[in-house]
Amino acid sequence: MTRVFIDTDVIIDFLTDRKPFSESASLLFNRLDKKEISGYTSSQSISNLYYILRKYGSHKRVIQALKELNAFVGILPVNQKMIRSAMQSGFTDLEDAIQYYCAESGHVDAFITRNIRDYKEAKIPVVSPETLVGRDA
Repeated sequence: MTRVFIDTDVIIDFLTDRKPFSESASLLFNRLDKKEISGYTSSQSISNLYYILRKYGSHKRVIQALKELNAFVGILPVNQKMIRSAMQSGFTDLEDAIQYYCAESGHVDAFITRNIRDYKEAKIPVVSPETLVGRDA
């Protein structure tokens, strides 16, 4: 089964129905639900998601949404080695670099994000949700 790392931006698109990006994010999560692919995100993403989603709802609602997300997406830990690699990398954004090294440690087949240009240093294939679900980006 194809293993994909899902960047925070794509999860936000899905959970907040952020147009026009939510359509392809929904198709991606539909594939996860059907077990056509296996999805992962980082522990760092969970805390970032909580912070961002609190703007849209109560603590209780956000926690419930994150629990439901965890039914579809595995959570990979972020550790010191990944953070050190990120700080020494050629990435211009530390958060992106941490996400990338977490994905790399999870042995994923692809990194799914809308910010493809931010991952020029990547060795893992980086694709948009549209590309993964077979729609034009």
